Amino acid sequence: MHPRAENDEYPTASSGLPSPTRTSTVLVIGMGDMGERLAYRLAEGGRVRRLVLAGRSTETVEAIAGTAASISDGVVEPVTVNATRQDEVADLLTRTRPDLVVQCAAVRGPWSLAGREDAAASALLGAGLALQLPYQLPVLLAVMRATRDAGYTGPVANLSFPDVTGPILAQLGLAPTLGLGNAAMIQLRCRAALRAARPDAGVPRIRVIGHHSQLLGTMLSREPADPADRCRVFLGEDGRRDDKLAYQAPSIMRTQRYNEVTAAATIPALHALLPGAAPLRCSAAAPGGLPGGYPVRIDGGAVSLDLPPGVDRAESIAFNEKQARGDGVEHIDNEGTVHFTSEARNAVADFAPSLADPLPVADLEQRARHLDALLA
Repeated sequence: MHPRAENDEYPTASSGLPSPTRTSTVLVIGMGDMGERLAYRLAEGGRVRRLVLAGRSTETVEAIAGTAASISDGVVEPVTVNATRQDEVADLLTRTRPDLVVQCAAVRGPWSLAGREDAAASALLGAGLALQLPYQLPVLLAVMRATRDAGYTGPVANLSFPDVTGPILAQLGLAPTLGLGNAAMIQLRCRAALRAARPDAGVPRIRVIGHHSQLLGTMLSREPADPADRCRVFLGEDGRRDDKLAYQAPSIMRTQRYNEVTAAATIPALHALLPGAAPLRCSAAAPGGLPGGYPVRIDGGAVSLDLPPGVDRAESIAFNEKQARGDGVEHIDNEGTVHFTSEARNAVADFAPSLADPLPVADLEQRARHLDALLA
């Protein structure tokens, strides 16, 4: 019996590496912009036999499923579900019996405030994404509680602000398997910079330790003022440091075009989580609910850290916990309550200071209603 080949990070379709078994069923929850992009990539990748697409709007889900079915040689099933309802998600899991759950849904997407210049939106954007946790966390919380209720033990990949929602749910014993985007996107930006500088040279292994709060700087190719706040980039098996590399790819204006990079960074990890897939080494957000992103190895549906030689796990976690301040997170306590930074509190102090009060999971719905009223 031959051992399975191990994928290098972000392999191409022509790499000749073994594919997952074609009995795979993937459930994608949330048919917003990112859910739709991932649905099409999963449909046309040839690695998923059955793709279940779930969302709140029947019209939207059926339109996306019809499109996905047109580019897939597998089965695509549309399902209408309110993913904030734990019982509905549990029933969906029981009925579909997926091999992989991809959680893309949010009460309100992170791009929903783009282009707004009113005082409320400006203050909220200036406070950091963590103040929008009442929009980002409820669906993921319902999904993870539903996996417990349904007895689902397979992997869950989360796209909803994973660097912060993962650590919150870890305190509740509900952490997803790993997060999507963010550190994986930074890894792609490093790869782009290397290829631009040396188009004829091979690309060494790239490993990234970094947080969502650092992502925008890498997309805009803007280094932080303090070099200690750069993403940590390691090249080759020996882990040679080259942190500046994360800021050397061509700048991309801040638009929803970023989602295309997110999708490209996400698909290899999703394929690697499928039954029978070859192991994959890459960088990923929130493995097992850790704060921020790290180099990982995905094998058999499980995810483990793949830190470079001499890199300390505890110190890497502490680095990402510090970087979470850029999203407005001071700390997450043992009960999963989020405490916000003074900068986040100051940003909303003049019009809604209670938005930056400590946020326990039990207050998500009430805080979301407060946000809705302010942003109406």
